[in-house]
Amino acid sequence: MLKDNIKIIRKAKGLSQEELAIKLNVVRQTISKWEQGLSVPDSELLVSLSNILDTPVSTLLGESMMEQKEDSLKEIREKLEKINIQLAQKKETKRKIWNFLFLSICVILIAIFIGLILLGNTYMEWDYKDPELAILGVGVHSFVWLFIRIAPIIFICSMIGSYLTRKKK
Repeated sequence: MLKDNIKIIRKAKGLSQEELAIKLNVVRQTISKWEQGLSVPDSELLVSLSNILDTPVSTLLGESMMEQKEDSLKEIREKLEKINIQLAQKKETKRKIWNFLFLSICVILIAIFIGLILLGNTYMEWDYKDPELAILGVGVHSFVWLFIRIAPIIFICSMIGSYLTRKKK
C-alpha cells in the first residue's frame, strides 16, 4: 500500500521525514500523514516523490516489478482516487461508530433515569438494621445522588457529540 511503500523506500534511501519534506517543499507533518495513511499526495507530488526516491510511481502505489508500466498521470490519478475513496469510507465508518456511541449513551441514561423514577425512594423504607441491606441501601442512595448530578452533563455532552457526528448533507 502507498503509505507503507513511502515509509519503506524513504528509510531505505536513508532519508528522514524532515529531509524528504524539504526536498518536496512540504512540511514534515505532510510526510507523516502520508505514511500513516491519513492523506495521500496529489499526482504532481507523487511524481516528484517518485523522482526524489528514484522509484517508479507504480512501485510506490503497490504494483510489483513485473506489473510496472509506463506511468501516466491519468493512471496515477485513478489510483489516488481509489485510495482517497478508501480513506473517506474509513472516516465515514468512524463517524457512524461515534454517532451510535453518543446516541447509545443518551438512551442508556434515559433508561436509568426512568428506572430510578420507577424505583422512587423505596430504598429509604428498607430495614437498615440488616447490615447487608444497609450497605445495599447506601450504595443505591450514593448511585442516585451521583447520577442526578452527573447524568445531565453526560447527556448534554452526548447530545452535542451526536449532533456533531450526524451525517451532513
